Amino acid sequence: MIKDEIVKFCGELGLDTIGFIKCREFTELKSFFYERKEKGLENEFEEKDVLKRINPYIYMEDGKTIISIAFPYLHDINYFDNGFSVYTRGTDYHKVVKSYLQKICDFIESKGGEALSFVDSNFLPERYIAYLGKVGFIGKNNLIITEKYGSYVFLGEIITNLEMETDERDYKEIQNFKECGECELCYKACPSKAINSYKKNSNICVSYFTQKKDLEDKHIKLLKGRVFGCDSCQTSCPYNNKIEYSKIEEFYPYDFMNRENSLELINSSTKEFKESFFKTSCGWRGKNVLKRNALIKINNDNGNIKDLKTDSPYLKDYLNRLLNSNKI
Repeated sequence: MIKDEIVKFCGELGLDTIGFIKCREFTELKSFFYERKEKGLENEFEEKDVLKRINPYIYMEDGKTIISIAFPYLHDINYFDNGFSVYTRGTDYHKVVKSYLQKICDFIESKGGEALSFVDSNFLPERYIAYLGKVGFIGKNNLIITEKYGSYVFLGEIITNLEMETDERDYKEIQNFKECGECELCYKACPSKAINSYKKNSNICVSYFTQKKDLEDKHIKLLKGRVFGCDSCQTSCPYNNKIEYSKIEEFYPYDFMNRENSLELINSSTKEFKESFFKTSCGWRGKNVLKRNALIKINNDNGNIKDLKTDSPYLKDYLNRLLNSNKI
């Protein structure tokens, strides 16, 4: 069976957490997405057209199967707390995951099928697809949680025109959070209460704040030393206490990403930034946003920002705002 061959091929690549679902329109999500839109819960990175978010046929008209694959990224090392989420420490996952998915697509095509791969390059609900395919369950922290690697995984998808046997989870169970039970540690750990028992609001997620181009003063205070991303809902989750570690070498942290690097980041030239931070999973956001967050971190750590110099009007604005707030 082609499904077994694909699973075996993925295993040879070191990938062992895979799910298969039928390619179809996810009409059951329509009301959920419209409700989020009406309540203003969408953020700037989300596709605004709900119909595009539920329809995989816009990518492959004769799609028959969607394959979801988890890529573990946490390595068995001590991660220095420098304000960067652990997922950002190695080579940009967009490139790494895409390279693995392309190998799988090539394998499917060698078997006579067509295949398209996606990693953050489509509008589809990837966590929901992974949930249906039993790659993992969706926890109260809104993350996909796998049995083997916890929530420390990236997700990639492949749509193929080959029909395969599937064993899908009942989507009606998704809101029960039965695997989480009564646990609410992630709710308590969330610094902005973006997740709680009655709503999930990505617009007030601290990780989202670290990616926004413009920040209000109240959001600046919430960063509390975070330069990019936030791991609070992961580090508090009991399912992440006893997990296996990644063997994907590309996700092993760069040396400069596993030490205190705020001043190094702020002082980096465009060339130096491209040769270092740009290679990571947060480099896409550009040097000024990352430098701004590093500036906020230094100030949060009671470092001296008065002597820092910059030619960027954008950074000068934040520097002045921080200096003025320090006087209050």
